[in-house]
Amino acid sequence: MGVDLIIAVADPNADDVRALLDRHLSFARGESPPEHVHALASNAWADPGLTLFGARRDGELLGVGGIRRLDDTHAELKAMHTLAQARGQGVGQAMLSHLLRVADASGYQRVSLETGTMDAFAAARALYRKAGFRPCPPFGPYTVNPYSLCMTLTLGPAWPKA
Repeated sequence: MGVDLIIAVADPNADDVRALLDRHLSFARGESPPEHVHALASNAWADPGLTLFGARRDGELLGVGGIRRLDDTHAELKAMHTLAQARGQGVGQAMLSHLLRVADASGYQRVSLETGTMDAFAAARALYRKAGFRPCPPFGPYTVNPYSLCMTLTLGPAWPKA
């Protein structure tokens, strides 16, 4: 498999990063009704409250994930996406663990996310549940609807930082 996975802050304007963000947005648009697509376009990442990370192996971008500051104690995970050909290799798990460590180190007490309820999102929901995320009421711009599932995880002394 070459060198280990390297996760670092990513430039959303880099060609490969923008292409993967566009693929993520296309996936969301293909699986969700238009009014329930919450994936961000690549130009939205200019917001200073958002930080995007890329996961690379041998220099090849395999996945992305981001954190959005909601307030001083609460962050949201955004744009978790792994290339189809890299799925099953631990990229999503590594990105999720990295984002949670960053959130914890940044002083957030809670991390939340929104994901789809359709079958195409089943692997993502399983990944989040395995990490300790539990369903929660909608937060921020999200609403109660049959297409969205909001989940949250409380960080702190009991949270496993492994």
